[in-house]
Amino acid sequence: MKRVIVLGAGYAGVEAALTLHKKLKKEPVKISIIDVHERHTLLTELHEVAGNRVDEESVKVYLKDIFKFTDVEIIRDKITSIDFENQNLMSEKNQYGYDYLVIGCGSEPAYFGIEGMEENAFTLWSLEDAKKINEHIRTMFQLASKESDSEKRQSYLTFVVGGGGFTGIEMIGELIQWVPVLCKEYNVSRNEVRLIVVEAMDKILPVLHQSLIEKAMRYLAKNHIQVLTNSPITKVSGDEILIKDGTSIPTRTLIWTGGIKVNRFIDTLGFPAAPRGRGRIEVNEYTQSTKYPNVFFVGDNSYFVEENGSALPPLVESALHTGKSAAMNIVNMIHDKPLEKCKPKLHGVMVSIGRKYAVADTMGMRTSGIMAMFIKHMVNVHYQFGIGGFEQVIRYLKHQFTHKRKDDNLIKKHLTHETFSFWMVIMRVYLGYMWLMQGMHKYSDGWFSKVSIYAQRVAAGAADVTAAASQAADAVASASQVVDAATGTVLQGMNLIGQNTPDWYAWICETIIVPNALLFQRLIVITELGLGIAFITGTFTFIAALVSIGMNINFLLSTGLWDYWYIVTSIACLGGAGRSFGVDHYLMPWLMRQWRYFVRNKGIKINI
Repeated sequence: MKRVIVLGAGYAGVEAALTLHKKLKKEPVKISIIDVHERHTLLTELHEVAGNRVDEESVKVYLKDIFKFTDVEIIRDKITSIDFENQNLMSEKNQYGYDYLVIGCGSEPAYFGIEGMEENAFTLWSLEDAKKINEHIRTMFQLASKESDSEKRQSYLTFVVGGGGFTGIEMIGELIQWVPVLCKEYNVSRNEVRLIVVEAMDKILPVLHQSLIEKAMRYLAKNHIQVLTNSPITKVSGDEILIKDGTSIPTRTLIWTGGIKVNRFIDTLGFPAAPRGRGRIEVNEYTQSTKYPNVFFVGDNSYFVEENGSALPPLVESALHTGKSAAMNIVNMIHDKPLEKCKPKLHGVMVSIGRKYAVADTMGMRTSGIMAMFIKHMVNVHYQFGIGGFEQVIRYLKHQFTHKRKDDNLIKKHLTHETFSFWMVIMRVYLGYMWLMQGMHKYSDGWFSKVSIYAQRVAAGAADVTAAASQAADAVASASQVVDAATGTVLQGMNLIGQNTPDWYAWICETIIVPNALLFQRLIVITELGLGIAFITGTFTFIAALVSIGMNINFLLSTGLWDYWYIVTSIACLGGAGRSFGVDHYLMPWLMRQWRYFVRNKGIKINI
């Protein structure tokens, strides 16, 4: 049996392991993923934990959940060395043999030899880093609130972010939102707090278009952020940072986001590092190492040169491309097929500056504000759906939009107020009862066997307009007689065209519905009976509520029925009314698990 090992559960490693399972699930191949943690960490969201937007659980996706319903073996261990000649990975207590190896151990902060940086600065490259920053910022406000010495107080309340790249600007954006809350909590004036970005280059966010950089700068200035460009840091101590031009900034908080380098473990492996690649290992067009064809480097460990001659940047999307390419080529090697070149296609970048503003350059479209934030959330949802299904997406949305914060506005405070869904049961069951009665009445009135609807436009001002409209409104379940004013013909049943029916809907009634009256009558009866059963049993309640709303809008457009409470009650049932004393309590989780199983294995397993 062939054995494939993926070392590292970062973005590239997870993508590689999932792809390997998908392509090799029916073959005698053992796939293992090894990581020191039991979780996959959403590194691009760490600033949200550091800045108190979300709690730490929001950036954790446990490996057991990612690889649920797969044959991927999860090993929690710390690999200390690799014997490439004998194809073994060694930890302190174990060793693991392999036939093919994917290495994606990630990166770590680069300090560029700046004096005191590593000893005194906070970094933002792990969940532990983010938690330390969060706790430290709280501590600074607490100390400042009790400090009478103005110089010390100012140093406590000066927060510097070193580096104006994606991570640095996202970090300062979180502080924009959090600082006012801390000021209120610790009785500190916002005017006392200094938020500073220090960037060595001549501009922030250098990979973005100038128009987006300017928008980001304007937003930062609007929120009283001081941005120092052309200002490389030369020295860092516990209470001060020095800039090349001689400027000194007294501060107890420097969050360093100025650069990354390859994980130091990679340096011990003996592979040639690419020039100017910050330790990344050179790979060929198949993401193979140049030394061992059965060893692949992915993600931030891989120095992959595209066909245009430029190196693939260390982004999440790059990691996903290289991880998938490595996995596909291992599959090809196992099947004795030609290898496929890695052809990454990057769709763009997005930078959130707090939870209320963002800039994005995606697929040639430059956006900012709400639209950019929407794009960023959609990208996050897309990725998390791929690794964790509906369950992970729901967790993400809850953390982002229902997580309570002290700076929530009045509307959100009311929208996110939690209550017992039990109290919706009575309303849901009654709504179901009413729909069931509607369907049963129509069935008993012969809607399955005889034509009971017609479409007759009544001229405005005609003597029987009021009577006809009243009859139509009251004819939900009973037939009536209306005389055609033009021909004198007695029309039997329910008139689908009321006083306020739009012309376009009247045309639909005349040309589509009435010529197929019996078919539509049966559909209406079946739908009403189905809605009744769905609401009473609490089955697919969300879908039933949408259908209920649509049915009543349809009735309003035609006969002009005034039962608006159906719509209002149906809207309320959209909020998970079937999860209490309903089938949805069991059905929805089962369906989400079934979906995950189907995606992973292209099959269905009832007992899951």
